[in-house]
Amino acid sequence: MRNRFISVSLSTIFFGFYLLFSANQVYADSKQEINNKVRVALKEFKRTVPGADIFLQKAKGVLVFPEIVKAGLGIGGEYGEGALLINNKTHAYYSTASASIGFQFGVQVKSVVIIFLQSKALEKFRNSKGWKAGVDGSIALVKIGTGKSIDSVTHNKPIVGFVFANKGLMYNLTLEGSKFTKIVR
Repeated sequence: MRNRFISVSLSTIFFGFYLLFSANQVYADSKQEINNKVRVALKEFKRTVPGADIFLQKAKGVLVFPEIVKAGLGIGGEYGEGALLINNKTHAYYSTASASIGFQFGVQVKSVVIIFLQSKALEKFRNSKGWKAGVDGSIALVKIGTGKSIDSVTHNKPIVGFVFANKGLMYNLTLEGSKFTKIVR
């Protein structure tokens, strides 16, 4: 009975991941849908994160993923689509995906804004065939609590990332291992 339960659970998980990843490829958002979601996410970013405007003003490029869906039951995965903005204009569309193993259960939706503060880091990202956080470049994940301001030291990093949701920034998250791939449309 236990082996049957494990087998059914694993089958359900893999089928869920198949739907999550393949459906997003087949029924990927249109450029206009992504652009609209990116605008909404940037408004939420500015509203939620104190000092966000300072980062955006200094940005050489901004990669915005309005919705990254993460699901897991022991084995987890996440997927999302977004856009790279340079001078407030969309230059390319990207997807992000990652997989993980460990204690996890449930589904989570998050928004991610990655800000390139140095031209060299942005160019390395744009010229890659598949950029992996922590391997091809390090992202300084900004963590702040309610009522706190962003540490000015972070402004000196080449790439900074913000992970947030409806209730503000989320704690103890990582972007390490996330792969970012240009979407050809």
